[in-house]
Amino acid sequence: MRRTGGCLCRSVTYEVFRSGATFGACHCDTCRTWTGSVTLALTVEKDDLAVSGDSLKWFASSDRGARGFCELCGSGLFYRITAGVQAGQWHVGVGTLDSLDGLKLAREIFHDRTAGAYALAGDLKRMTAAEAQAHFATLG
Repeated sequence: MRRTGGCLCRSVTYEVFRSGATFGACHCDTCRTWTGSVTLALTVEKDDLAVSGDSLKWFASSDRGARGFCELCGSGLFYRITAGVQAGQWHVGVGTLDSLDGLKLAREIFHDRTAGAYALAGDLKRMTAAEAQAHFATLG
């Protein structure tokens, strides 16, 4: 399904040419700090995404990935995997999409990092921090 989105000031916009109908949630310390909450993201391959605008900047948040944001309004837009077998995969912030029609939350990682402060409802595939870290270790 084709989707569009962008930052708060619209200095950075994007178009997703193909996407699935599900997205995931991440509760890791880095994602929570970056967004101020749980990160909700749609996984997209780079060839299925076109980004426009000169205000997109990147912060290398780990040796595995970088976070894209608008330097003008500060909106967090993307997480891009830069290493391992998933290099080139992007995670688009669901809140930056122009429409959430047809999307459903399907998976959750680092769900044990919420310290019981909140819980997402639904029958989701859930991984603890240990399970997610072990999974990512196999990806390089």
